[in-house]
Amino acid sequence: MGKLVVLSLFAVAVAALIGQRLIALSHLSLAFRELTQNHLPKCQLIKGIVTGAEDITILEDGLAFISSGLRYPGLPPYSDVPGKIFTLDVLSGDGPVDLHIKGQFDIDSFNPHGISIYTDEKDGTRYLFVVNHPQNNSLVEIFKVLEDENALEHVKTVKHDLLHNVNDIVAVGVESFYATNDHYFTHANLKTLEFFLSLRWCDVVFYSPGAVKSVAGGFTSANGINISPDKRYLYVSDITDHKIVVLEIQKNNELSHVKDVAVGSLCDNIEVEQNTGDLWLGCHPNGAKLLHNDPNDPPGSEVIRVQNIHSEEPVVSQVYADDGKVIMGSSVATPYRGKLLVGTVYHKALLCDLK
Repeated sequence: MGKLVVLSLFAVAVAALIGQRLIALSHLSLAFRELTQNHLPKCQLIKGIVTGAEDITILEDGLAFISSGLRYPGLPPYSDVPGKIFTLDVLSGDGPVDLHIKGQFDIDSFNPHGISIYTDEKDGTRYLFVVNHPQNNSLVEIFKVLEDENALEHVKTVKHDLLHNVNDIVAVGVESFYATNDHYFTHANLKTLEFFLSLRWCDVVFYSPGAVKSVAGGFTSANGINISPDKRYLYVSDITDHKIVVLEIQKNNELSHVKDVAVGSLCDNIEVEQNTGDLWLGCHPNGAKLLHNDPNDPPGSEVIRVQNIHSEEPVVSQVYADDGKVIMGSSVATPYRGKLLVGTVYHKALLCDLK
């Protein structure tokens, strides 16, 4: 067989492989999905949130913490303004409050991503954990919440080789947390190759001073993470596999796989309703539109609720859907006393009545 024939066969094989992968990626990104509007009553945009509300968590008293201004590689930076942490009283009707950051901290490079709150059982002190990407680094910042001052006091920066592409975290101690890595590689070109080949090399990492380890793997892109009200289980969104992975926490902080729950969308952050255990997910109904960011065909938003996730038949339902005319790129949704707060990666935030 001549060299020309061999090269021709090789070219055909490569073309076939590329074609097969492009088809697979179109399914993974839900590129052909069209969204039907499903709005809630009495929704209003939150004034003052214009560069995203990528992650939101609401305390038992209705005070929401919001990370805003994420500049994520591959998505359009809508502002060069440093990221911020806001609080919002969900029921008062007042606007968001920009929290002042105290201590030795580089505010100008602040690029906040996932967040989590931990309350110290000993003295009631609240700590805010924030994933931070200054100069595309992957760090976790720990702040003490000074509610009376509308401020955060910087306590510690966590950096570790295993925390190389952190997306989200859930705090389980004053300095301890579980974190998701949404990529295996750190170089942009290798990240593209990783996505193209759909490698299942992403993981969940447990961090505590003196004890850092990968505790669960096999994810195509581990995104949102949260914990059950009884602290027995972790929930992880494998975003490009369109599923929530349920993991049980073992005594050594390792995680054992329990089940997967299909959600039919690219679900980002996870919030857990404390009194019901329901999962609330901010999702991207069409990932291709999110990446293309065409103003004439904007990325939509979707909120999905998962009820009875530990039963044999969890109930997965769509609570809200918008084609991008109201909000683009929803990344988080969290309820509080009949209200639903919906945040986005880089756009606006929405407050709706659930009833």
